[in-house]
Amino acid sequence: PWDQRLCLVPDGDLFKAISAGQASVVTDRIERFTRTGLRLASGHELDADVIVTATGLSMSPFGKVGVRVDGRELHWPDTTTYKAMMLDGVPNLVFALGYTNLSWTLKVELVCEHFCRLLDHMDARGHGTVEPVLDDPDMERVPLMDLNAGYVKRGIDRFPRAGTRGSWSADMAYEKDVERLRRGPVDDPALRFTSADRARPTSWSEAAR
Repeated sequence: PWDQRLCLVPDGDLFKAISAGQASVVTDRIERFTRTGLRLASGHELDADVIVTATGLSMSPFGKVGVRVDGRELHWPDTTTYKAMMLDGVPNLVFALGYTNLSWTLKVELVCEHFCRLLDHMDARGHGTVEPVLDDPDMERVPLMDLNAGYVKRGIDRFPRAGTRGSWSADMAYEKDVERLRRGPVDDPALRFTSADRARPTSWSEAAR
């Protein structure tokens, strides 16, 4: 789903038609509809028998669900991903974001395995919350996904960001995640655990649509 060229042209017929001179692409802004088609902002007119309107995809982080921690509404871009599966400053939240260059489920499986190991670790020690804490505010932060697709570039600024080193990086690399999520320890200096009797609530609220 990440390559919009394959999404929109799954069998490549558009590219074949362009190469054969049977179709063309015009990049412009639509000014208005006309009796015979479209008038563009440049002044050109396109004749059209059929016009299909499409606004494109709009990515929204976490399905537009809002999160409050201790009464404070979170702003997703201010958070940093931990092991590309948790967020700094957000207790007891794990999410799965698959690979953009490999099978989606490869990453999801690793995240689920690591999450189950983390739950076992907490149960064995009587922990009620686990929260990643970013102790290096000067670390460079980068977009969570680095893709050229237009809909990704339009929406990625609304998502959490990734770090550039250690557990805060979010590489699209299966072999690295196997070492980190499947073989690596679940305990980490960046994680803060709280005993079950001191666990603090995190409230979820559905954002206005």
